[in-house]
Amino acid sequence: MLFAPGMGRKKKTLHDYAAEFNDLGVKRQLVEQHNSGERTVLEILYCKSCEIPVRVRRDRILEHLASARHFRNRRLAKLWDRKPSHLSPEVEAPPGSPGESDSTSPLALQSKLILAGNCCSSSSLVSRSCPPSQSASGVCSGGSPKGKGVVTPSVSAPRTCGLGLQASGPRPRLLPPDVARPAFGGWKPGGFGTGLAVFGAGSGSTALCRSLLEESRCQLLYVVDDQRREVEGLFSQERLAHTMLLRAADADVVLSDPRVTGVIVCSPPNEASAIVLRALRAGKGVFCERLPSLDRNIAESCFDEADRRGRPLVCGFYKRFDPALQYLYKRVNENDSLGRIQKISAVSRLYPQPSVAAIRSSGGIFHGVAVHDIDIICWMLGETIPDTVFSLGHAFCAELASLNDADAVSVSMKFPSGAIASLDVSQHCNKSCDQRLEVYGSEGSLQMENRNPLGISDHSRSPGPCPQSAADRFRDAHGELLRHFLRTLRGREAPFFSKEQYLWTVQVAAAAEQSWKNGSAVDLRHMAANSTTTIKTEA
Repeated sequence: MLFAPGMGRKKKTLHDYAAEFNDLGVKRQLVEQHNSGERTVLEILYCKSCEIPVRVRRDRILEHLASARHFRNRRLAKLWDRKPSHLSPEVEAPPGSPGESDSTSPLALQSKLILAGNCCSSSSLVSRSCPPSQSASGVCSGGSPKGKGVVTPSVSAPRTCGLGLQASGPRPRLLPPDVARPAFGGWKPGGFGTGLAVFGAGSGSTALCRSLLEESRCQLLYVVDDQRREVEGLFSQERLAHTMLLRAADADVVLSDPRVTGVIVCSPPNEASAIVLRALRAGKGVFCERLPSLDRNIAESCFDEADRRGRPLVCGFYKRFDPALQYLYKRVNENDSLGRIQKISAVSRLYPQPSVAAIRSSGGIFHGVAVHDIDIICWMLGETIPDTVFSLGHAFCAELASLNDADAVSVSMKFPSGAIASLDVSQHCNKSCDQRLEVYGSEGSLQMENRNPLGISDHSRSPGPCPQSAADRFRDAHGELLRHFLRTLRGREAPFFSKEQYLWTVQVAAAAEQSWKNGSAVDLRHMAANSTTTIKTEA
């Protein structure tokens, strides 16, 4: 037992907390130092019902035990007749040993995480070092290992980790590195798939969350969000019971887990860039559902970091993956059945109306909604940027007017080829989402009409027969975009969106916003990509 120098009383250990709270236990892990090969035993304070590490602070312990999540997990454990395995003081047996039958439980899997880099001020773990030649089976918790002598405390300076851990020396690597994967995202126990983690799921698209639950080639390992109620509204209790819910302060646990291959960031642009950069530096591929950043330099740094790390960075321009729009693109660019394109008209009206907080966090109507249709128009025409942009708009909502934003805009663009594009965007629609697009060429035209499940167009005052939300309309597009991200993680495809395409697309959205605020057209013919330091412009 270690004592704090200069103090007369014994420090409270993890076992003292486990004895005081019946829902807590202690798990010991065998780790190996990178350079010297020295092996060390780490102790972790765990909640048996929730199967997650607990910070060694009395206020945090009481807060967790009083949380609704803890009570729910205890209730589910009783309903499923699944008793959480008591945390043994012995070191976990290696793979293939007789005690490996419980290695697929979420608790056993969570104990094999790489718990490094998540620092805080907890210091309640006893760290013991063993000779490099000593095997895992020779480590004992109280006596001498196989009669080889007494285990001596480590003399190196301790390093504290954020989940009630304390280790000595270099950053440890937990053994064994290959562990079985639990049932996430529709997989059976022992199944394999691409391990994913979601940041900010509470503010993400419901269509993307559905795709995560339905996709069989991935496993949802973590959901990181401080807004637990929003997360529970998106995922069923059965799914959450097999997925670790963590707060944003515990993001290091996710980024240091070798099972996590890709990270999905649903956070607003002003918060997403920091998570994107941390995930890329941790060696994870990133799918950013919204814009990585509205600042030009930060957005460029995200793409440059992805290139340096050799990991994919996929942006959430989901409309490119809509089956109807992909069909129009092939007819326009591959079959050349319309001749020379002269005009494109797009209508994008959302249903239901998003909240003012959601509009503000997304960057406004130009960067939250119109940017996707601008991307589609440039993609259809095969042109990078228009020559001229002019837009009109109005805020029918008083709260949006106070934020200097609009909820209905009309954007006109003229491209170098002579094609004219018009865009009608609205943040609200009274019955069902309105998504239409028409491509007019010298030899014909193509129209994409609203995809109503019943095939009925209702223009009366009565409620529609089957209202369709924007998430339902583009559900297939979000699912295909997710599968594209999984293919980039496996190295089968390159990200469909490059840094230059992203910068130019968001630059056009910024020019449309500037035109609305200034009341004049914006000339982009002589504007360089690096002419400004901030993409989102202010009047």
